[in-house]
Amino acid sequence: MTTLTTSPGTSLDQAAVDALGARFGGDLIGRDHPAYDTARQVWNGDIQRHPALIARCRGTADVRAAVRFARDQDLPASVRGGGHAVAGHAVVDDGLVIDLSAMTGTRVDPAARTIRVEGGSLQSDLDREAQAFGLAATGGFVSHTGIAGLTLGGGIGHLMRKLGLAIDSLRECDVVTAEGDLVTANAEQHPDLFWGLRGGGGNFGAVTSFTFDLQPLGPTVLAGLIAWPATQAPTVLAFLRDFIADAPDDLGLMANLRLAPPLPVFPPEVHGTPIVGLVVTWAGDIAAGEEHLRPLRALGTPLVDAIAPKPYVAHQKMLDPAVPHGRHYYWKSHRLGPLSDDVIAIICDHLSRISSPLSSVPIFSFGGAMARVPEDTTAFPHRDAAHDINIVASWLPEQAGEADRHRAWVRGFFDELAPHSRGVYVNFTSDDAAQRVASAYSPAQLKRLGRLKSTYDPTNFFRFNANIRPS
Repeated sequence: MTTLTTSPGTSLDQAAVDALGARFGGDLIGRDHPAYDTARQVWNGDIQRHPALIARCRGTADVRAAVRFARDQDLPASVRGGGHAVAGHAVVDDGLVIDLSAMTGTRVDPAARTIRVEGGSLQSDLDREAQAFGLAATGGFVSHTGIAGLTLGGGIGHLMRKLGLAIDSLRECDVVTAEGDLVTANAEQHPDLFWGLRGGGGNFGAVTSFTFDLQPLGPTVLAGLIAWPATQAPTVLAFLRDFIADAPDDLGLMANLRLAPPLPVFPPEVHGTPIVGLVVTWAGDIAAGEEHLRPLRALGTPLVDAIAPKPYVAHQKMLDPAVPHGRHYYWKSHRLGPLSDDVIAIICDHLSRISSPLSSVPIFSFGGAMARVPEDTTAFPHRDAAHDINIVASWLPEQAGEADRHRAWVRGFFDELAPHSRGVYVNFTSDDAAQRVASAYSPAQLKRLGRLKSTYDPTNFFRFNANIRPS
């Protein structure tokens, strides 16, 4: 039996908490629990919220019990998977956190080429298990991203031009609804819900497991970073625009603009100076990739060229050190068409004014397989767009007094790009989620999502997200 002593001032009913504990297999963590301050932390250290109770679930039965407890006690409830949303949707002040982070079980069926992962699994869990069989699905750009949040928003990643978005490989979900019931959603069962789960965010339930199709990959890919000084950024970004437009599906390209970190890969004299990099992922034949990448590697005068054959799982972790847990983050984002000269000029101007050595501007390139999926197939819009740009400010916890300056850099950059915006990726919304959720979908998708919300969550129980209100 799990018990909890609530702290003074909490409004939780102790008898109700004890009753929950009697049927709960995981841990109930209240404000006086020794693990409380650790359990309430998420990836973004700028988020400091204080839930009344954290229900760390061990399985689907725990998730169902937690949902019903929150409803019975009229508690606001958030759902935590990987806890990677910059806005901190995973934690709610004075409410219940339904924490799936301990649910990380995975199972690969190598004959069927599928993988089932539980709702708290991270990208590294999926990659490790799938690559043991030479298989993969599109995942995020950082290995400690949660599979749930990534997938429910669409799921962009290094392999999206080759294999489509994460949702394009999704075959089935187990979902705990707002009533605490368990349903399975796939093309045959609850197909309307399955449509909404593929891009509609966490609006329709707590997903306790995902089943994906897998495709052969690697385990070696041709991948890595090539970078130039910022003086060459206009040339590099124009090259990216033209090179990716008719590139084969095997090529994934992500630009990243920032100050050169003090790492051995960069010459000491450029540490702390603005650079533009391209993160390359060639997911096909290595020899063919070497040939196709010749024009890129001959461009300008690179400071570093670290493109080489390497294990896919190592490449998936390449960016992890740049975005560790506990730092403070703030971002805003736009979906863009091909990078016009005006857009490139704006990007280069704001790079020159970047406010923190930890900040960065990743630009993700679309096309290929993900662009060939009809838009009405899923709730992910703008598949014909060319890029997402994410303007990311980052600073250390002890630099809290500088937060306003860093946020101002993001907002000024974002505002100047606004006339060129084609919407926003729902997973890249931040403190603007309520205002921008409409631009994260097409009008037809948004209308359909609202009807779906009315069916599966008419009281808006699942509202701590980029929220779609019942129609």
